[in-house]
Amino acid sequence: MNRQITLASRPVGYPKESDFNVVEVPIPKPEDGQVLVKTIYLSVDPYMRGRINAAKSYAANVEIDEVMVGGGIAQVVESRHPNFRIGDIVNASIGWQEYGATAGDGLRKIDPTIAPISTGAGILGMPGLTAYFGLLEIGQLQELETVFVSGAAGAVGSVVGQIAKIKGCRVVGSAGTDEKVDYVVDELGFDAAFNYKKVSDYHTELQKLLPDGIDVYFDNVGGQITDAVFPNLRIKGRVVICGQISQYNLEKPETGPRFLWHMITKRARIEGFLVSEYADRHAKALVEMAEWLQQGKLKYHETIEEGGIESAPAAFISMLKGGNIGKQLVRIADID
Repeated sequence: MNRQITLASRPVGYPKESDFNVVEVPIPKPEDGQVLVKTIYLSVDPYMRGRINAAKSYAANVEIDEVMVGGGIAQVVESRHPNFRIGDIVNASIGWQEYGATAGDGLRKIDPTIAPISTGAGILGMPGLTAYFGLLEIGQLQELETVFVSGAAGAVGSVVGQIAKIKGCRVVGSAGTDEKVDYVVDELGFDAAFNYKKVSDYHTELQKLLPDGIDVYFDNVGGQITDAVFPNLRIKGRVVICGQISQYNLEKPETGPRFLWHMITKRARIEGFLVSEYADRHAKALVEMAEWLQQGKLKYHETIEEGGIESAPAAFISMLKGGNIGKQLVRIADID
């Protein structure tokens, strides 16, 4: 049998474990051009929160009693596709379930000789690619610029800061615990960081840590921290909108200051993006990211929940509340 996590009800505020169900269905059979995969690591990510709202998202929302959307690292256990063999490790988007039949053309092979396979869902997967294209393409980062990253200890933010350091920039981050602040400074090489839960005046804190202003702001969080950035932008500054995790679970929308006039005086630019827009360049970017990883220029941390498929909702909720450092994963099974 195949255990799945389905959506039981649409969350109000933060999701609850009761918003999800564990169900059992027969293991599917692959058709021509498909493979059957077994999930090894399940990825839980902030974007999933928007996909379980009633309001329309940028992609199809999960319906009640439908398998929760998501991807991860899987092993091929049956193949009817010429490019995949039993035992291959792949990045697959089959949702929160133990087994799935999926089109082989939609899979990406993972080379276990480059790095642990879990990295294929993290620093060498969607989060790493999001950081790469968001910072370098949308942010148009230049050498010796100043960068501020919110959500700096998360799967995306931690990579953003490191790429900025590789490019010779000054990098400051914000995070939600002292442990995370120490991690991004001491382990990842950020120039400075602050615990936003211990700072009451973000504007003044940014002026202190980035006295010459901010060239690129990589926004994973939104809310009051983002509001404080705009007066601190440098001329021709760029704001990269990647996520708004501080807003995802609000029962009532926050109101904020009117900040767009700063965009006139700073001649700055705000742009959001989806990493899928760069799908034709993912492979090339991953080659460069893998080189940086093997050279020791990139480091990563994974928070892994070991409780199997049943623990996915709890891991998801914990991630939304900031319980992870780096990439949040759920271990579902071992490799055969």
